[in-house]
Amino acid sequence: MPAERAMRHGQPGLVVWFTGLSGAGKTTLAMAVERRLFDAGHRTFLIDGDLLRAGLCSDLGFSAVHRQENVRRAAVVSGLMADAGLICLTALISPFRADRLRARRLFPTEGFLEVFVNAPLAVCEKRDVKGLYRRARANEIPEFTGISSAYEPPESPEVEVRTDLLTVEASAAVILDAVQKRLNSLSMATNLKTGKMSGQLKVES
Repeated sequence: MPAERAMRHGQPGLVVWFTGLSGAGKTTLAMAVERRLFDAGHRTFLIDGDLLRAGLCSDLGFSAVHRQENVRRAAVVSGLMADAGLICLTALISPFRADRLRARRLFPTEGFLEVFVNAPLAVCEKRDVKGLYRRARANEIPEFTGISSAYEPPESPEVEVRTDLLTVEASAAVILDAVQKRLNSLSMATNLKTGKMSGQLKVES
């Protein structure tokens, strides 16, 4: 059925997983990439960590166990979106490597593309429009990633963008290039299985 949905939509399902510190620019970039994909005619869906916490994961705290469950739920929902034939852009701190690896293992090898949105902690703190880092430094927010709880950077992400060095537009272009290559690869694989789907999908850059 996923292959049939891909044929109908003219695109394969894909999860693009944005990970990084709070303030690194995950949601900003996910929105920029989604906008470009949507405008190019792709079917997309964006999952934002804050909105997930306010809804589906409102019962979870920030302990290691609860963070693990938060990532698991996000991955399951992302997988449902991808199975439906959508390009799902998931923006989530997801601080621990083991949790991200478990999420990755829920998908076919090429069905998950990890984007490390990399910015130094000092830069993220300067961007802190919500005052979360300030509150964490004052011990008002326990287990805050980067301050009192660790962030484990990806060791081999498919994409890494330094948002302290690149503009949003430049960072989005790097990600879009990787997404386009992955979509084309998945499309060709689907074409081999069905003989019906075009082998190339294009996103204007």
